[in-house]
Amino acid sequence: MAEEAAVSEAAVSEAAFSLQNITITDDSKDDYQYEEVSADDEFSLPEDDEDLSKALQSIHDQAEDAQIIDFLSVLTSEKSVSDIPQAMDDFFCNFLVRLGMHRTLDCFQTEWYELIERGMFTVNDAGLVPDVYTRNQQLETENLCLKKDLESYKQSVNKTEEALQKMQKERDFHRMNHKRVVQEKNRLVSDLKRLKAHYASYEPMLKQLSEKYQNSLTQKMLTSLERDKAMGQVTGLQAALESLESGYAKQISETKVGHDCTRKKGFEGPSQKALRETRQQKFIVVASSSCDPDKDAEKKMGRRDLKDSEFPDDPEGTPSFEHAKEHTQPLKSGQYQLSSIVKVHDFAVSCLDLHPRKSIVLSGGDDRLWKTWGFPDGNILLTGDGHTDWLSGCCFRPSGTQLVTSSGDCTVRLWDLSRRGCILTLRGHARAVRGCSWHSCGDFVASASADGTGKIWDVNSERCRYTLRGHKGSVNSIEFLPFSSTAVTSSADKTLSLWDVRTGLRVYTFQGHVHSCNHATFNRKGESIASCDSSGVLKLWDMRKLLPILSIDAGPHPANHVAFHRSGDRVALASSEGSVKVLSLAVGQLSILRGPGVEVRCVRFHGQDSLLSAGADGRVCLWTWAQ
Repeated sequence: MAEEAAVSEAAVSEAAFSLQNITITDDSKDDYQYEEVSADDEFSLPEDDEDLSKALQSIHDQAEDAQIIDFLSVLTSEKSVSDIPQAMDDFFCNFLVRLGMHRTLDCFQTEWYELIERGMFTVNDAGLVPDVYTRNQQLETENLCLKKDLESYKQSVNKTEEALQKMQKERDFHRMNHKRVVQEKNRLVSDLKRLKAHYASYEPMLKQLSEKYQNSLTQKMLTSLERDKAMGQVTGLQAALESLESGYAKQISETKVGHDCTRKKGFEGPSQKALRETRQQKFIVVASSSCDPDKDAEKKMGRRDLKDSEFPDDPEGTPSFEHAKEHTQPLKSGQYQLSSIVKVHDFAVSCLDLHPRKSIVLSGGDDRLWKTWGFPDGNILLTGDGHTDWLSGCCFRPSGTQLVTSSGDCTVRLWDLSRRGCILTLRGHARAVRGCSWHSCGDFVASASADGTGKIWDVNSERCRYTLRGHKGSVNSIEFLPFSSTAVTSSADKTLSLWDVRTGLRVYTFQGHVHSCNHATFNRKGESIASCDSSGVLKLWDMRKLLPILSIDAGPHPANHVAFHRSGDRVALASSEGSVKVLSLAVGQLSILRGPGVEVRCVRFHGQDSLLSAGADGRVCLWTWAQ
């Protein structure tokens, strides 16, 4: 192939040399007469140079198109290149056009056609261009295409190299960052181990301090009981002294002391004088202090507000408790069934309460409204608005004439049903109020807030009597023990706390939950506490022994609210998974009640055979016990 290419190159050079030696004379000596060439002929010569250049350009374009077509036909056809010959004159014309030798081309064509016209030779005598030249042209065209492809491939390779270098730099950066993160992790792990060891060294001391603290609280409770007993004795003695001084001989029965005392007429001695002074100072001197600013103000003033209400005592055998025990009958075997669904709010219902005397239900929701509606028809009776944020709690006054609501706007409001409006707004919490409760005597309201405190409000004096401080997280609920001076709170710090509302001090702390406690409540007899947390765990606590009784894992979804049946034999749990879970304490069976499938925010037992559940869709489901 190389030899053929050399021969072809030599032939081309000889043809070019011969063309250069051609001379054209002005006057021809022969008598040859040229025929006129038609202007319509495709290969006619133009008269002026401009037309000639256009014609040559068209010939050049045609030649290039022919080469491209020949190259494509060679690539796509299975025939050999030798089967496609090319005439010698066309080869020279194409060669001269490609080199731009237009004058030489004109001379060649003139002399070529002149010789043909004279008949000195024919086109066939010139022969065909050897295959090697045609093949060389095709190879040159293919070589150009390959060079273009090579350039494009080089550009792609350069872009790929740049992308690779960029990725390598990013990889090195991420490797370095990973190493730094690993080093930081190792350092934190070592610090954590060191802190755990340091904490473990303090655990015995903390345990001892905790035991001392619990013993101190127990001694304080005993001292408080002894103080109350002593004050009772002082009151009895003072009454006996006044009776003796008035001239009546009377025998006083000391029920709390356990013996009779007799007093004679006579002058007031030192003991009687001390007793009288103690009784006079009973309502002036404040026995204990708290962290409440209002309590500090009482100390500075030396006396209480004249409108302040008296906190109730905790006598054993409260008649109201005995009355409640008489009307608590255990349920017979059966199960709850969904009887109806009532639409009461546009948004989620967050709290429910029952009227103490009538079949009326109170509900509050995220639409900032509270509503009272009839049970079980669901007819709306009253609607109250005034809060600027969602309602978190609502409760009827024991007399049934008023109600209290708590809201995310950091306020607690008292409403009068006869006036159909807000009569008092209690402000003092720094963050959203999570719940509220009314004392059974009707003179005090308790509120729990996300600021980590609870407050005891005096309705008569319209002020905060005590602030309950001690929780390390949000206080999610608060509730009074009926007919007593004890309250229970549940907190996000995983604990429950018992408080003496007369002093504002924490009496005991229940520990056992491993997640945030969402709600806690007493049973009707005041013997047990039920609590639930954000992992769905339900716990029962003994109020007398201050110990856990039962723990049920009803998770993993959070439990929002818990309620006791009036008999104390059943506990209802509101779950975020869209169900109500009822635990039968007698048989230890957990039943699951499935309603519309939305999150259940609150549950309440109504009467002996009904159960209410409030959902996040603004509806309340009514469940009926069926045997």
